[in-house]
Amino acid sequence: MHRHHHDHDDSLEALRDALTAGFWDERYGGSDRVWSGRPNQRLVEQTADLTPGTALDVACGEGGDAVWLAKQGWQVTAVDVSQVALAKVAAHAEDEGVGDRIRIGFYDALADPRPVGRRTFDLVTVSFLHVPQSDFAAIYRGIADAVAPGGRLLVTAHHPDDVATGARHDHGPGLMFEPDRVLETLGAGPSGSDWEVEVADTPVREQVTPDGPLLVRDTVVRVRRAE
Repeated sequence: MHRHHHDHDDSLEALRDALTAGFWDERYGGSDRVWSGRPNQRLVEQTADLTPGTALDVACGEGGDAVWLAKQGWQVTAVDVSQVALAKVAAHAEDEGVGDRIRIGFYDALADPRPVGRRTFDLVTVSFLHVPQSDFAAIYRGIADAVAPGGRLLVTAHHPDDVATGARHDHGPGLMFEPDRVLETLGAGPSGSDWEVEVADTPVREQVTPDGPLLVRDTVVRVRRAE
């Protein structure tokens, strides 16, 4: 029994290590570009009907989403745990002519789950931020706290079905999640809630891989804070 508990602690520590600046600085420093530079498909779909305002891109990586939002007219704050990634965001923004529309900032989800001031942004978007289940509520409530009254939180994630189908490796228990986990964490529901559920879906898309196209499923949640 004691050994099982020790193994669990080691596994949790390894999952948390994958959220640290050192881990991501090394990854982003290892190549000119880790990601494609294109915006997340779900972000494009879910912001098509929104009027541009202020946006916060949490765990922004190299800034594909942040730069795309800025080009659509949003005033964007992009935050990440990796200073290497943030330097790439700034360079990408300048190359695309939107350097004046993007601010960058450091965000360590484990040290402080609130990335910025409370109830500030018209849109807060977080894409594929997979954290240990024991840290999930604190981190996602902290992120949601940045949404202004009348603003929206957009969460996109890998769905756990992808592990069952073999589309993705299982990197740890509970890392991938369904829409219900987000809704339950926020207390979003039909009555007596600060949040109106606009989208809670699990759409499938085709992902290009070196071995050919692969069908993957996403978790997509869009909620609006009451005014």
